[in-house]
Amino acid sequence: MDCAGAFTFCRAATLFRSVRRGRLVYLARCYTCGGMFARKLRVDVLVDGERKAAPLEWLDSFCMRNFTGSAEFDDTLPTGEGTLEAGLNVDPARLAAAIGEWATKRGKGNGKPVTVEIRSAG
Repeated sequence: MDCAGAFTFCRAATLFRSVRRGRLVYLARCYTCGGMFARKLRVDVLVDGERKAAPLEWLDSFCMRNFTGSAEFDDTLPTGEGTLEAGLNVDPARLAAAIGEWATKRGKGNGKPVTVEIRSAG
């Protein structure tokens, strides 16, 4: 992912407004460049005894509040396959249990229960 330029847009880019010389200018800032939250976490899923990094698609879907309906996980940001950043108020054990329950309910394990393990990535 290239995040070197001020107008480089990557998958997780957001726009920030800035006024320069009386004009409104939009600048892109990539969340994955400098880190957004205090903790970097590694997320692995276990389905039928097979361990793999949590797919980014699953993490993206789970971390969107309209899918979870829970404000306690608002301070989470997926940054790649099996990685996410979280604020200090997010309990990794509760997050792992919630992601596992969510993935199992949505059939992500092809009819098998999904277990999630979260550990520090740093």
